[in-house]
Order: sequence, then structure tokens, then C-alpha cells
Amino acid sequence: MPPNLPRVLPPLTLYLAAPRGFCAGVDRAIKIVEMAIQKWGAPVYVRHEIVHNKFVVDALKAQGAIFVEELDDCPTDRPVVFSAHGVPKSVPAEASRRQMIAVDATCPLVTKVHNEAARHHEAGTQMIYIGHDGHPETVGTMGQLPPGEVLLVETVADVATLQVRDPAKLAFITQTTLSVDDTAEIAAALKARFPLIHAPAHDDICYATTNRQAAVKAVAPRIDALLVIGAPNSSNSKRLVEVGTAAGCPYSMLIQRATDIDWRALEGVRAVGLTAGASAPEVLVNEVVDAFRARYTVTVDLVETAVEDIEFKVPRILREPA
Repeated sequence: MPPNLPRVLPPLTLYLAAPRGFCAGVDRAIKIVEMAIQKWGAPVYVRHEIVHNKFVVDALKAQGAIFVEELDDCPTDRPVVFSAHGVPKSVPAEASRRQMIAVDATCPLVTKVHNEAARHHEAGTQMIYIGHDGHPETVGTMGQLPPGEVLLVETVADVATLQVRDPAKLAFITQTTLSVDDTAEIAAALKARFPLIHAPAHDDICYATTNRQAAVKAVAPRIDALLVIGAPNSSNSKRLVEVGTAAGCPYSMLIQRATDIDWRALEGVRAVGLTAGASAPEVLVNEVVDAFRARYTVTVDLVETAVEDIEFKVPRILREPA
């Protein structure tokens, strides 16, 4: 090729899944930290990552947020924010005992599951929780009730080994960020083994998780590869990768940002799906699109399966003057 002619880039269709990225709970949690810094000045302490995304956490650190794992790491004279994933009951109780200013950024849909567990407990019902062991949301939800009152199951196989107090007084709840299909299988196994078990009146898996998984299922038949932008510790992001694989996508990969793309693995592809977990900002999506534009002649095609217009209010303490 003569040196003066521009290089011809191969064609590629980039299917953008929608909805993708921030959900209302994540949006609210980030806003809570920013408003706390505006109200009380820096530093404001945050127990655990406010949401599971390094880009978001680093941006909040730059504004004056300090992230810690336990309340013991916080001074008593500075505000503390509890993450969107929720915390065990013992944490706000301890903050109150220490007379700390505490702001709860727990997603309202996670709080709904907490309230559901509390109502069943008051009725003497033992809870079964479908979730991932050790995930902050699991720790927070199981920590709403006394030890032994919530039994954890992660798989269909776990259902067979459950030892319950009374098969006639059981209910189940779920983590909000699970695979819709996997959870349905576990719920069916619970109902088969414990026919009297109470199921949630409405699905505990949040609307954002459900919508993002549905969008991936719609995109999967059209693509050679799926990229999911999200953190390695983000439950809902990892589920999107699994959903893509289960829907028949030959290559599904979780990336934190454009620099993580394995271009060699994408050699020869002509159609790529792109989505983002509920805690990944749109700026990272744009960064990935730009990275593809540098290597391909890109046609962007939006695949939208739902429109989200949900908004959650921030806690009253942040709406009142300092």
C-alpha cells in the first residue's frame, strides 16, 4: 500500500445493550457520598466500597471520601456512610452508641428485602437466603436477624442438605443481583422440597439486574463476542458475563475499562456486544467505544429492551441544613 494512503480499518458492528450501567440505587449512593462531603466537608468516611467500581471509588476519594472496611477504622467525630449493599443491624447500632453521624446509602430495594426478612422473623418464620457467601449484600441481609434465623443457599445442590427448624414455617428471600434463571432453579428446588415455603410477593432480584440480563439475552444471538464493563467483585456484572455465555455467545469477558480488552481474542470478530454492570459509569462505555473506533470502522447499533426512569430520594439528613 502506498505510504500516503490511510489504512483501511475492518468493519465491525458494536451492539450497545440498553439498559446498562448505573441503576437508581447506585446513582443515589454516589450522590449521598458527594452530598455528605458538601454538607460536612472532607473527610467523610465510607464503610466498604460505596459501589463495586474502582473508577467511581477513586473519583470519590479525590473529592474527600475515605474508604474503610470496619467502623473501628472511622473516627467518631466524622460522618460515616454505609454502602449501597447494606450492613448488618449491629453496624448502625454501634455507630449510634458511639454518637457518630451515620448516613445509610443502602439501596432501597435491598432495604425492602431486609424488611421482608424482619416481618417473617416476627411471625416466627425461619428464612432461607439465596445469595453468594461473603458478598457484602449477603452479610448485610443475614445480619438483620439473629444467628441461625437465616440459612444460606448458593446452588440447587445446597437445597438438598438444608437442615430447617420447621418445614411448615419457612420463607425465602434473595440477593438482588443474582442470575434470574439460576435463582428460578433454586427457588423451584426449595418449593419442591418444602411445599409450604413462602416465596417473595415480588421478585427480590432488582429491576436493574433483571433488565440488564434481558438486554444481554437480546444481544447474544447477534454477536461474536460480549464485553461487560464492571469490577471483578461486582456480582451483577459477573452475572451478565454468565448470562451471555448461557445465551450462546462464543466469547464473554468482564473488563474494568478499555485497557483490559484482549484484542487478540477478538481477532476476526465482526459483531461485538457491549454492556455495563449497574455500578459502571457511562464514561467507561464511551472509552471502550472509542477504543474500537481506533481499530475498526464501527457501526453502533442500540439494542434497547426496557426504559428505566426510577429515582430514589436521598436520606432526609442530607436534605436538611447542616
